[in-house]
Amino acid sequence: MEGRDIQTVVLPRAEVKIFLTAPAEERARRRCLELEQRGLPASYDAVLAEINERDRRDMTREHSPLRAAADAVHVDTGGLTIEQVVERVLEAVRAKAGQTP
Repeated sequence: MEGRDIQTVVLPRAEVKIFLTAPAEERARRRCLELEQRGLPASYDAVLAEINERDRRDMTREHSPLRAAADAVHVDTGGLTIEQVVERVLEAVRAKAGQTP
């Protein structure tokens, strides 16, 4: 399950919590590419500003602010392919289960 408050509010006792991150610039690049693929070109600067504003709002809101759970595994997805991200997540799950990769 994914969401901005899943690991801290919705499922705080989950056995494995993954906190996916990427630099705002990487997320803006990805979002622009996604929009372009849908035929909706977007300004990188505008998308980056929107991402930064959303992050600011989410991290400072009163209820369920965006933050990693203390026991979450942080995975920075910047520069990684989706396959690499999946492998990092699986490694974290295996480590929690006491399995070797």
